Amino acid sequence: MTRENMTWKSGAKPFLLKPAGKDYLWGGSRLNDDFSKNIPMSPLAETWECSTHPDGPSRVGSGEYEGWLLSEVLKLHPEYLGIHGSGVSMAAAGEAVAAGKSAEAAGEPAAAGKFAAAVGEPAAARESAEAAGEAGAVGQLPILIKFIDAKQDLSVQVHPDDDYAFRMEEGQRGKTEMWYVLDAARGGRLVYGLSHDVDPEALRRSLYQGTVEKYLQKVPIHKDDIFFIEPGTVHAVGAGALIAEIQENSNLTYRMYDYNRVDKNGRKRQLHIEKAMDVVNTRRSTEPRQPLRVLKYQPGWASEFLCRCKYFQVERMLLNTERCRSLADFQTDSHSYQVLLCIEGCGLILEEDGETLPFFRGDCIFVPADSAVLKIHGRAQLLKVTG
Repeated sequence: MTRENMTWKSGAKPFLLKPAGKDYLWGGSRLNDDFSKNIPMSPLAETWECSTHPDGPSRVGSGEYEGWLLSEVLKLHPEYLGIHGSGVSMAAAGEAVAAGKSAEAAGEPAAAGKFAAAVGEPAAARESAEAAGEAGAVGQLPILIKFIDAKQDLSVQVHPDDDYAFRMEEGQRGKTEMWYVLDAARGGRLVYGLSHDVDPEALRRSLYQGTVEKYLQKVPIHKDDIFFIEPGTVHAVGAGALIAEIQENSNLTYRMYDYNRVDKNGRKRQLHIEKAMDVVNTRRSTEPRQPLRVLKYQPGWASEFLCRCKYFQVERMLLNTERCRSLADFQTDSHSYQVLLCIEGCGLILEEDGETLPFFRGDCIFVPADSAVLKIHGRAQLLKVTG
């Protein structure tokens, strides 16, 4: 039996990812100090944990393809993405959307408050055949996962939607994102939308004059909070926040205001005011409310649904096999890959052939679609992201 046949029989194996780092001026040192990233950057503002984006690609950190770019592995093994990544037909895409809507009508879990806008077709469906085709771009993921360490306030910014990005940014994706707050300074706040309706011309003048802060809605943040950021929403992470971000595979950010800061070369960072004005929502944003979260228990772990939009679904897994004799079962189906981001604790993934994959706080694990049967042991919290 060839190695290829053995792989198909037993299913694809999970592997660790190694991130790309970003040294933006507002960053700190916690990603190295707390998560042992060992990236020689100071500051270390972001780590792109699961990324095929050319601005910050991840590499494989374990297994047969250790050292390869994730995009190279996905080009070699497009089946790792699941049926969505293999180029579904127009009819299949339509059936997937219809199935998603039927499931929603049947009462699948929905998020509350501000998350209502995020809940539509499940991540297993795509809104259109075009979106399904994008997910199948050779070697590319539709999502990007980051850690963010904000020692200082991030710039006030906004992201375009897919339509604007496609038309005005040479076919790129827009940016929808979700934040999971890993830690927050006492009294920490972030910018989430505008505090009241603002005339577009008044907003434009305030951006050029540097007085936009009077229009911003600032909301408190706490550990384990969740925020869903739609395209067009003015936003900014506040100082003292440590965040896991799940987003579309995009690096399009229109910087609106940057507190008149200068970089290490004494230059102010570029603003993108006119593009921002093209896409910004100038209506008052409802203050975000945290959704109701319900734990579901299985042997060895519990899970809670956090957020779902047409690009991704996110759950939190609370693993604790210390006091039970049965390990936690885990396996992906043929529909989609999953990404496990360890945000607390540590553990071990056991494979059918006896191989093990240890993971620690801050590690990111890619689990291909139609994976081998896995067992997980340990005490940890993980974000499970389905693309």
